[in-house]
This record gives sequence, C-alpha cells and structure tokens, in this order.
Amino acid sequence: MTTVTYSVPNISCGHCVNTIQTEVADLEGVQTVTANQGTKEVEIIFDAPADEVAIKNLMAEINYPVAA
Repeated sequence: MTTVTYSVPNISCGHCVNTIQTEVADLEGVQTVTANQGTKEVEIIFDAPADEVAIKNLMAEINYPVAA
C-alpha cells in the first residue's frame, strides 16, 4: 500500500473536498482519500492498479491539479 500527500491549491470549499474525495475514490485500487480545505492537501492511500500518474491525471481532469 502506498500513501501520498499532494498540495492542491484549488481547494477552496467543502464542495471541493467532496468532489475530490468522491472522484478519486472511484479509481480502482484507491483505498482512502482525505482532502483538507484548511491545509489544501489531499492524502491518498492506494494499491495497484492505481498509480500516481493516474491519480494526478484525474485530479487535473476534475480541475484540482496537484501543485508542482
């Protein structure tokens, strides 16, 4: 199992948190998604077949790109 924490500057409200948690949790292999409006961070725990490329691509697709 892999745990990653991303900085996501576009998180500005509870709806953002809900959207990220719902969409990313739908990726096969993702175990948990915890988005935090206060810190603008997202912690994701996942196994294969999910990977960081797929997660980052999805985050960008739903308009919450991961900060470089």
